[in-house]
Amino acid sequence: MSDTQQEPWTVMRLLEWTTGFFKRKGSDSPRLDAEVLLAHARGCERIELYTAFGEEPDDEQRVAFREMVRRRGEGTPVAQLVGYREFYSMKFRVNEHVLIPRPETEHLVIEALDVANASEIKDRPLQIADIGTGSGVIAVTLAKHLPEAELVAVDQSEHALEIAKWNADKHEVSDRIAFQQSDLLSAVESPKQFDVICTNPPYVTDAEYEDLSPSVKDFEPKEALVSGPNGAEIIERIIEESEERLAEGGRLIIELSPMIADACQAIAKQADFVESRFIKDLQGHRRILSLRK
Repeated sequence: MSDTQQEPWTVMRLLEWTTGFFKRKGSDSPRLDAEVLLAHARGCERIELYTAFGEEPDDEQRVAFREMVRRRGEGTPVAQLVGYREFYSMKFRVNEHVLIPRPETEHLVIEALDVANASEIKDRPLQIADIGTGSGVIAVTLAKHLPEAELVAVDQSEHALEIAKWNADKHEVSDRIAFQQSDLLSAVESPKQFDVICTNPPYVTDAEYEDLSPSVKDFEPKEALVSGPNGAEIIERIIEESEERLAEGGRLIIELSPMIADACQAIAKQADFVESRFIKDLQGHRRILSLRK
């Protein structure tokens, strides 16, 4: 993006140049990346760029944009550059201490909302747990859409919990979410049982981790990604704990890798669940395991 070019650097030209640059760098969404970064540099919504293609960003905006483009080209995730990620039509703050929310996790939220809305419990608040809350996207989204529910969100990382609490405050649901530092539910004393337990746990194998793209491996917390040699170690622990911590008729909803779907189903068959079903993602892969006690 040389300043010596005679042709003006309009919004359109910046987007076209940057899209091509990100393509060469291997981005999966080069145009989207370019738009999100330029909108952030200009302090506007991404949709506003479409009515400003002929405008020339000022020097300050161009300097900020150029620096973000450079860092994105080096692998830094867009969400970390702008400080947020959109999830379920809500904006969530993220940083290097939490996983960047993926679209696949929205399938888990939809399943949890369906379960909650179909619940026959009307005489008390629905009790929901979110294990490994990270940035808090699951707990906060559920709290936002289930105004009568009470939630407990746990994570081992104190830094992650700080981000999750910020997001809960931002979306005005912090009064109904109890955040707690805990290894799974081991430190959670109340409530004794939950109606719904949700989790997007680490499920990457040690071998898979070595093959992850640098934009994931170098910028997101390893402890939130890697489960162990077979990928199902933490999920197995969650299933075991949930046998005691789920109320009768309660549901455990787990996001997992399609690669370990069969292994997780086999683990679930050994546990005290009366119903087991998979929910597929948009690519047709088994992504969510929903278990009823």
